[in-house]
Formats: sequence, structure tokens, C-alpha cells
Amino acid sequence: MKIQEVIVVEGRDDTAKIKLAVDADTIETNGSAINANIYKQIRHAKEKRGVIVFTDPDYPGERLRRLIDEHVPGCKHAFLPKKKAIGKNGLGIEHASVKDIQAALSQVHELVDQSESLDWQTYLLQYGLIGGPKAKERRQKLGERLNIGYANGKQLGKRLTMFQINPEEFEKAMEEIIEEETN
Repeated sequence: MKIQEVIVVEGRDDTAKIKLAVDADTIETNGSAINANIYKQIRHAKEKRGVIVFTDPDYPGERLRRLIDEHVPGCKHAFLPKKKAIGKNGLGIEHASVKDIQAALSQVHELVDQSESLDWQTYLLQYGLIGGPKAKERRQKLGERLNIGYANGKQLGKRLTMFQINPEEFEKAMEEIIEEETN
């Protein structure tokens, strides 16, 4: 599988694993040590070929994803569920299987402006995604099903908007999750 865009990852172990899964070029941020020079490289890559941000499914990875989006808006994003990135020595892209990396990269999302966003609060309450006993578990399942990554209750509405998830797509995913819970 050949990837046209340049993939932004946290480190060289991520690059090595990605190169086993796909034919692609990467930019390494050196974890959270990202600096102006790396932002400049990402900006240049975005202008020339496009960029896919593919960070670890943990707090530092999500923080890095937000920083890149602030400095270089309009990048595409790929997500790997946390359970597919756990290895003997930790959590990260480098611990994922080749198949899971290929699946994540085949379902890339582009972030959009949130100025005209749907108010998701009612939906989140209705489907028990905030304030309920199964809320966190349901948010994890929803993030995996929609390939948008895990988000806490406060951030989920923003993420649904960023990735242009429409109410029909959201409701279909939630109905499947609820059905799985009852079986």
C-alpha cells in the first residue's frame, strides 16, 4: 500500500513500524519535543504532498496532535485504538500490528472548521456518553467504531464536528454499540 501523504509520527520506532506496513515517508517529531523547524517541515510537506498525523493513542500523542493542528491546520489524521497499540514494553504505534496500521491509515479523516457546528450535547446525553455509568466505555467504543479516537465527554462533541460525523452516522454507531451491550 503506497501512501501519497507524508505521515507525521512521534519517533523512529514508529517510522520503522509504518515502513513495514506501507510505502510512505515520515516526519518524526521526537515526541513532545516538537519545535519550529519540525512545524516548518510539516507545513512544507502539507503544501507539497499532504500530511497525515498518526500519533500514539495516549495523552502525549493527543496533545501533540492538537499542537500540530494549531500550527499546521488542515492536516489529515489517522487513529489507532489504544487496545491495538499495547505491547509488552508500552503503548504506541510501534507496538501495533502491520494489519492494524494499514487499517488506520486507510480510514483517514480531515479536520474541519468548527464555527458552524452541531450542538452534540443532547445526543451525548441521550446515548449515555456523558454522566452515565457506561459513559467512558461507550465513548471508547464510539471512537473506535467511527475511527476518530477516544475523547472525554467534554471533547467528544468537538471531535464529532471536526471529523464531519453526521447525526445519522453517529446514531447508527450508537445503536450498534447498545445492541452489543444487550447481547
